[in-house]
Amino acid sequence: MWVLAGVVLVAAAVTLVLRALDDNVMFFYSPSQVQAGAAPQGAAFRLGGLVEAGSVRRGADGVQVRFTVTDQVQRVAVQYQGLLPDLFREGKGVVVSGRLDSAGLFRASEVLAKHDENYMPPEAAKALEDARARP
Repeated sequence: MWVLAGVVLVAAAVTLVLRALDDNVMFFYSPSQVQAGAAPQGAAFRLGGLVEAGSVRRGADGVQVRFTVTDQVQRVAVQYQGLLPDLFREGKGVVVSGRLDSAGLFRASEVLAKHDENYMPPEAAKALEDARARP
């Protein structure tokens, strides 16, 4: 009886941990994957690539920003409200967290810029490599 109770408690604890992790996991997608429909509609995920040159548009309030993330094959429009990191630049690597709306606009809740010239998140670097390798 004690063994059965122990197994039930362990199973319950594992279930609770897995549910908590599932709520906090965000998957990474490239612009090509988003355009192909692989990204979840309405669910939170990360989008990574390069900030397309000439795409940054700031609102009159200075807080609303629109820009395009590209993997040099496809592109996704991003809207963000807030202060951008100091290292955010056109042509540089970026990872944004947020949700894709029904119109195909990615509404970002967080923007992360690479922190030096030699670093790019592994997922973003792989997505750019894969996009370049496609014919």
